[in-house]
Amino acid sequence: QVQLVESGGGLVQAGDSLRLSCAASGRTFTNYVLGWFRQAPGKEREFVAAISRGGSRTNYADSVKDRFTISRDNAKNTVYLQMNSLKPEGTAVYYCAARSSSSTFVVTTTPQTYDSWGQGTQVTVSS
Repeated sequence: QVQLVESGGGLVQAGDSLRLSCAASGRTFTNYVLGWFRQAPGKEREFVAAISRGGSRTNYADSVKDRFTISRDNAKNTVYLQMNSLKPEGTAVYYCAARSSSSTFVVTTTPQTYDSWGQGTQVTVSS
């Protein structure tokens, strides 16, 4: 498994932007599909965005499409989530996750298929 450490969360106002980072270590970074998930109090963990091993394919939840951007820097072993136009319903703990894949084009949205998770970073959006 790969070790993941998120950073960049915080308290912002509605309409603001934040960039989350997730640094990976322990395994070959380019072998992993990477995803961002979030969990609000009292709710199940939900998919936010994912990116393929090579970075050529991405997938987003409908609720964040056109506002969030996932990217990865394979030289820095880091995946990012740029979040623009944040909304109060985006308040949650955001988790970075990784799963190994033999395909360079797979993008996975199901949390149960990911086998490495970070500790999470809190994002709070005030109205």
